[in-house]
Amino acid sequence: KNELGYVPCDKAYGAVSQGLEFAYNDWLIAQIMKEDNQKGMYDEYMKLSKAYREYFDPETKLMRGRLSDGSWITPFDPSSVQRPSNYVEGNAWQWAWFVPQDVDGLMELVGGKSEFEAHLDTLFTRSSELTGDSDAAADVTGMIGQYAHGNEPSHHVSYLFNAVNQPAKTQKYVAEIMHNLYTNTPAGLCGNEDCGQMSAWYILNSMGFYQVCPGKPVYSIGRPLFDEVVIHLPNQKTFTIKAYNNSKENKYIQSVMLNGTPLHTPFLNHKDIAEGGIIEITMTNQPKQWELNNN
Repeated sequence: KNELGYVPCDKAYGAVSQGLEFAYNDWLIAQIMKEDNQKGMYDEYMKLSKAYREYFDPETKLMRGRLSDGSWITPFDPSSVQRPSNYVEGNAWQWAWFVPQDVDGLMELVGGKSEFEAHLDTLFTRSSELTGDSDAAADVTGMIGQYAHGNEPSHHVSYLFNAVNQPAKTQKYVAEIMHNLYTNTPAGLCGNEDCGQMSAWYILNSMGFYQVCPGKPVYSIGRPLFDEVVIHLPNQKTFTIKAYNNSKENKYIQSVMLNGTPLHTPFLNHKDIAEGGIIEITMTNQPKQWELNNN
C-alpha cells in the first residue's frame, strides 16, 4: 500500500509513468465495480483514479517526479529521455497527456480550454530535439514537435483538440500522422509495433475515428482515409462510413450526418455503431469550426 498517494521517484524507476498508468487502471477497476453495483469499491477506485493530480506541476503544466518528502525532483528537463528516468520510453512532454479517463480534469489543472489548446499547440510545434541518453531516444520516434507517435501512450493525444472544440486541428494532425508516419514498406511503422497497437491505430483511424479512453464507449472523430468502409455486425447488421469529396488535400470535415441527422459533436457512441446504420462525412480543404457541444 502506498501511503503517500503517489509513486515517489526516489524509490521507483519510471515513477511518473507508473503512477499515471496506475490511475487509469484504477479508473477501469471502478467501471467494473460500477457494473457490479459495488458502490463502495467504485467510490474508492474513482478516488484513486484522481491520483494523476499528484504528478501535475502547475509551474510547467507537465507531469513531474516527486520525491518521498513531497518536493519536485530537480533539475527538471522536460525534453530529457535519460535512463533511468521518471518516464518509461518517453519524456515529460509525451507523458503530460496520459489522463484518458479524465480529460476534463486535466484541462482544469492546465487552466481551462484555451490554456489547454495552447499547451497542445506547443507540444506539436516545439522543437523535436531530445536530450539525455541517445540509446533511450531510440524508443521515442515518429516525432511531430515533442509528440511521439512511435510510442503508444501518445496515441490519443491528437484527438484532445476535439475536447476543446477544435476538431480541425485533430483532423490536421491525424492526416499528417497517417500520411507521413506510415509507409507501405517492410519498415513502414514509425515505432515498435508492441502487440499490434501501431497498426491498430492506423486501421481504426483510417476509418475516421478513435477511442481516446478504452473503457468509455465513445469514439472521437478524426479524418477518414477511405471513401467507404462497411463494418459487418452480428445479426446481419452493417455500419457504413461514407466520405464525400475525399482527397489528401481535403483533410478537413465540413459536415457529418449520422443516420440522416446532422452530428454537431465530433464524437460517436459505440451503440451507434453496434446498432448499425450509416455515418456520412463531407470533406473540404479548409478548416471548419463546427457548432459544437461537448459530450
